[in-house]
Amino acid sequence: MAIVILIPATLLVMTWLILLSRATKEDIASAVYAKYLDKLTTGKRLKEKDKWAQEKLKKYEGITFLILKALVFRDLTKQIMKLEREIKVLQQGGKRSINPLMLPGYVLLREVQTIAKGTIHKAILSKCFELYGKKHAPIKTKQLFAKLLSYPILGVAGTLILGVLLLGSDNRSIGVAVIGVGTTLILMLVYALYDELGDMVRKRQKSISREFPNVVSKLALLVTSGMIMDRAWKETSYSGETELYQEMRKTSQELDNLVSPETAFSNFINRCNTKESARLASAIMQNLSKGNAQIGKLFKDMAREAWQERRHSAKRDAEKANSKLMIPTMLLFLAILVMLMVPVAMNFTGI
Repeated sequence: MAIVILIPATLLVMTWLILLSRATKEDIASAVYAKYLDKLTTGKRLKEKDKWAQEKLKKYEGITFLILKALVFRDLTKQIMKLEREIKVLQQGGKRSINPLMLPGYVLLREVQTIAKGTIHKAILSKCFELYGKKHAPIKTKQLFAKLLSYPILGVAGTLILGVLLLGSDNRSIGVAVIGVGTTLILMLVYALYDELGDMVRKRQKSISREFPNVVSKLALLVTSGMIMDRAWKETSYSGETELYQEMRKTSQELDNLVSPETAFSNFINRCNTKESARLASAIMQNLSKGNAQIGKLFKDMAREAWQERRHSAKRDAEKANSKLMIPTMLLFLAILVMLMVPVAMNFTGI
């Protein structure tokens, strides 16, 4: 049995090593650039968090300031400086900083064209487009798909080899368990990488939907007060830091660069990919020639509907939370019931 299992394990290891040896400068450059984007995104998030913390700290003085700075609003300067050094290394083509475990995946993507044209690849590309934008979506898709292809090969091979070693040391049951459970866990972890991307998209869309009533209310207030649509959009986009405000800023920058409103707002719809953002952008495009009064009234109606929908959504979320709490509540009730009934039963049997 050990020999039978060792054969596919050896084949998997050899396949992984052959693919690794076929990695080209193009594959390495893609891996380096993908990691560079990761570090850049992390650095941007830390800088925004540090800026927010510094603004909060300005409101306090003395002992309160010191306590909050030490325990709540920690200084992120060292982390930011470390990230900036790593980014510089990657900008200079730092090959040593990349993870070689995923390189065979890059090779498979390059050499087997059918993989890059499959349904899963297209699904990942569309999600990456939403998360990272049109420019960076292809490289982030490559990065994730390389992991999905490379990690299972090496992971399953390692699990099979470990199982064979245990089988050879007379731990037959443990060896079989390691092979079965280990392989299952590897595949589950690989699927978790894919599912995490979808979870990020869902959280982003939920954040956009949650901020939509605030954004429409601000637009309605500014437009009805006499501000032109472009200026109102720009002012609103710089009034927050969540995903919806960031996407609005991108649209504002496109308009400043003389991109046509139809193209800019179409890009906004594609990036956000929510029904609320589609309604907002479509309303703006349809009413560009009707004047601010008409748009203001439309925004007011849209804001009222959005707030009502947000209240309904909050009620639905509360009902879901209650249903999720039902099982642990019942388990806690049963535990208390057992704690009460066991002593009673013991006393009864003693009589």
